[in-house]
Amino acid sequence: MRPDCRAGDAVDRKMHYEAAFESYLQAKAWPYVAVDEAKKAAFGIASLKSFDFVVYSEAGPNLLVEVKGRKFPNTAGGRRSGRAWENWVTRDDVDSMAQWQEVFGAGFVGMLVFAYWLQGPAAEAPFEDVHFFRGRYYAFVGIRCDRYVSMAKPRSPRWQTMTVPTRQFSREAADIVSFL
Repeated sequence: MRPDCRAGDAVDRKMHYEAAFESYLQAKAWPYVAVDEAKKAAFGIASLKSFDFVVYSEAGPNLLVEVKGRKFPNTAGGRRSGRAWENWVTRDDVDSMAQWQEVFGAGFVGMLVFAYWLQGPAAEAPFEDVHFFRGRYYAFVGIRCDRYVSMAKPRSPRWQTMTVPTRQFSREAADIVSFL
C-alpha cells in the first residue's frame, strides 16, 4: 500500500520520521495521540524522557510509541550501501519507556517503532507495507521495548547506546500493522 499524503496532512513536526509515522497512522485511520513534549511535566516526572505517540489498538494493548528514524540502504539488485536494519537506541530511551509503561499501567505497552526511510526503490525493499510521504518512501517496524532489551547488546558505552544484532532484529521486529 502506498497512500500519497499531502504535506499538510500531518502535524508539522521537526523530525520527518515522526511526521511520516503520523501520516501513516492517519492514512490507516488508527486512533492516536501525539505526545506534546511541553505537556509531559503534567505527569509530575519531568526528568523522564518523553515518547512520541499513544496509539490505540483493537487487537491488543495500546502502544506507547518511541519513533526511531533510520535510513534503510538501497538493496536493489543485491547491492548494499549502508547498514540495513540499523536499530540502536539509548539506555535512556528504554529506561524511560519502562517507566512510562508503569505510569500508564495495564493495557499499555512500550513500543519502539523504527521508521526506515528507504534509500532505494520501494518495490525492492524487504517490507510488505510502504508509505509515501513528502516525496519519500518509509517502512515502519515495531518491537516491544521489553523484548528489545532482552536481546540488546551494548553498542557504545560512552554514548550509552545498545543494539540488537541485525539478523536477530530483522526476524523479531514486525510490521507495525501486526500490533494494531
